[in-house]
Amino acid sequence: MSDQQRATQWTALIVACVSSFLTPFMGSAVNIAVPAIGDEFGMSAVALTWVATAYLLASAAFLLPTGRLADLYGRKRVLRAGLAINMVASLLLVFVPSGPALLALRGLQGLGGQMIFCTNMAILISIFPPEQRGRALGINVAAVYLGLSLGPTLGGVLTHYLGWRSIFVFAFALSALALILVLWKLKGEWAEARGERFDVPGAALYILAVVTLVCGCNFPREPAGIALLAVGGAGAAGFLVWELKTPQPLVDLGLFRRNPVFTFSNLAALIHYAATAALSFLLSLYLQKVRGLHSHTAGLVLLAQPVVMAALSPFAGWLSDRVEPRIVASSGMAVTTLGLALLAFLTETTPLGWLVADLLLLGLGFAFFSSPNTNAVMSSVERSVYGVASAILSTMRQLGMVLSMALVGLCLALYVGGVELTPESRPQFMQCLKVAFPIFAGLCLLGLLASLARGNIRPGRSDREPSVPP
Repeated sequence: MSDQQRATQWTALIVACVSSFLTPFMGSAVNIAVPAIGDEFGMSAVALTWVATAYLLASAAFLLPTGRLADLYGRKRVLRAGLAINMVASLLLVFVPSGPALLALRGLQGLGGQMIFCTNMAILISIFPPEQRGRALGINVAAVYLGLSLGPTLGGVLTHYLGWRSIFVFAFALSALALILVLWKLKGEWAEARGERFDVPGAALYILAVVTLVCGCNFPREPAGIALLAVGGAGAAGFLVWELKTPQPLVDLGLFRRNPVFTFSNLAALIHYAATAALSFLLSLYLQKVRGLHSHTAGLVLLAQPVVMAALSPFAGWLSDRVEPRIVASSGMAVTTLGLALLAFLTETTPLGWLVADLLLLGLGFAFFSSPNTNAVMSSVERSVYGVASAILSTMRQLGMVLSMALVGLCLALYVGGVELTPESRPQFMQCLKVAFPIFAGLCLLGLLASLARGNIRPGRSDREPSVPP
């Protein structure tokens, strides 16, 4: 490998890490600020779930179309556009006047965020050879988890001393920095499917299905919610039929039919994030509204999980280059299942040390699942579909997060109702937690079965080939 190739690899890795840090930082920082946002705009507990859901819904709806566009017209071009959109949305959020406007701009942020996320991974996969891929992905995942780590801490400090709007000032600055790095340092372009046709009808049906199904899940007992679910089901069926017959589909469904590693790895990711994504939202409300902690103190408690994730993800990625990713990722999901089951015993007087220990356990599980699972997905497909494969995996992650928040929204609606969280509603909120966490643990157990069922990506190689760590 030439010096120029090495320089390109490291430049791409640095750019990917900076931009990968951005989106999880925003998500975790905003979760800490949710109580303050609710106080300013008078939003109910159920309405507050949409601060996260609006972002996740936009991400999930546009990931697959964007991933395909990146394969066709260039991944760096899409990454650049995503950073610009994120920058503009963050600046507008600094001055947002109302709750509905905030939710709309969070959706715009989600659009920019998914353009960043789906291209980062595909660019890294395009540049790094298979024998170095797990390590590169592990470093990139560590940047993601570093964002998750600093989000609660820095977000709590900013919210406490400067107000929640200052989080978006910081996000604007980060977006601008990442965009400058892309324009200045990242050379080249990657578009292995250039010249093929973009599937406009498939993209429209996919976006319709995702938006209506997710919105319907949040209002399952109301006539409008039932109608949305019916439209979403019809849209999903139409999408599948169209994709099977069109010559150049948005998603090659044959990837799922003929590639069990790809199929079950994506299913495991969907279930894993459905079981875990709402944790920081629920625990932020628990620590601030039930335990009475300030936002910066709550952020320090929640810091325990992502610190472990950031520290161990590079090692887990390196390990998945040498041990079957199925084994590493499944071990991580088993640990996550245990951590979620223990949260079912959380009470209003649980020692904070016990909660921190459980968050450390969850961080261990996350680290050993995420980058090995990503390595398994991306190593099971050809270069020409890296963008779509990356987008599918990111879509599974985002859909899982949306489902997680939808479950929380349903629990809050059933046990707390459409009111603000107050000392009087604490018993109802704690009952919500006692229902939600066992459901999440059960989901994660199902995900463990999917992870074990995926098969090996190196069938001819010993699972424990000796090697020297980097």
